[in-house]
Amino acid sequence: MTRIRILAVLACLGMARPAVAGDPAPFEARAGVETARAAARSWSPDAALVWVENDEDPGATGAAERWSYLYYAPSTDQARVYSVKDGKILAAENLDMKFDAPPLADEWIDSGMAFAAAEAAKGAEFRSSVHGTLHAMVLARGTMDAAEPDLTTWTLVYAAPGTASLFVVVDAASAKVLRTWRG
Repeated sequence: MTRIRILAVLACLGMARPAVAGDPAPFEARAGVETARAAARSWSPDAALVWVENDEDPGATGAAERWSYLYYAPSTDQARVYSVKDGKILAAENLDMKFDAPPLADEWIDSGMAFAAAEAAKGAEFRSSVHGTLHAMVLARGTMDAAEPDLTTWTLVYAAPGTASLFVVVDAASAKVLRTWRG
């Protein structure tokens, strides 16, 4: 199963919608980890966090109203995703595919810091030059750097109509931008 197909599956779990008055405030990714972790550990004591992704628009700060947290349990060889919004789990679903992924590093920068690094690299220029927006933020290990397969990274995807997307990979330990490309 390719990582792109996995992104598509996770994206289908929570499609973005316009903000409505009274909606909860956006939050950075780390703020939902404890809620998801508690549910994951009750599902399987050996569940480990392997993937984090925005479920709704990450906005102009790297904060979203809803984030997904994917856990993998080696003892059952199953993966389960939790979608968190406003401090509550909105969805919890087992994935019907093989997803034996390495756990994320224990320490990682939050989505706001990853966003700031990507903006300083090429994100802000992309947004202003083609009226682009930040579309997706994914935290995973071993997906975007073949030279460092154990590295946990944030991958930010900027999009704009009529032009190739901008991808920015940020080291989740140091906030250093590792690479950018259009595609």
